[in-house]
Amino acid sequence: MAAAAAGFPLAPAAYPSGYGCSCDRIGCPTPARHPVSFAWQTQATTDPDKVAQWLRADPQANFITATGIVHDVLDVPADAGRLALERLGAAEVEVGPVATSSGDLQQGRMLFFTATRGTPDDEDEWWPCELDCHPETMDEHPGLRWHCRGSYVLMPPAQLPGDGRVGWVLGPERPLPDPLTLLESLTDACARFAGSDQDQAPAWPMGR
Repeated sequence: MAAAAAGFPLAPAAYPSGYGCSCDRIGCPTPARHPVSFAWQTQATTDPDKVAQWLRADPQANFITATGIVHDVLDVPADAGRLALERLGAAEVEVGPVATSSGDLQQGRMLFFTATRGTPDDEDEWWPCELDCHPETMDEHPGLRWHCRGSYVLMPPAQLPGDGRVGWVLGPERPLPDPLTLLESLTDACARFAGSDQDQAPAWPMGR
């Protein structure tokens, strides 16, 4: 799998089954969007043989990548992501791998893969806790989400219920940029599409 070869740690995820999820949870709230195992953080690997073994066992499986180990992900509404890509390109800012959650840049989400910030010595000075996104708090972050330690995102190619999918806009072989080089453009783009009547959490790293 290209993502594993590029160094992204992967773990098996659920996949669509009919109109629902392959897991055995009745009324799964996140069909085809969650890991199979609760131990996904320790299970995640870049070993191609292990990934191939998982695929042989379940060829329909989606995969997630655990963030905060090798990479982080800045996750924005697709319209905002498209605008940010245009602005970053015009400014000649290097952008890393980018995926879209639907294959349609007019809707869904766009995922900007970056180098991880890990646990920097000055974390208390700059860490934007309002953006720190975990799977259980996704609905609290309709705008910009920063997937870092303890979070994950679906990796292309992943199938979603209906005709949804996760696909690459810019491939996984691209170098991972520092997230701070993208954050301001993504924040501005999200603010433009959010509307002036919505409260926006501070998005640029702020001291506290």
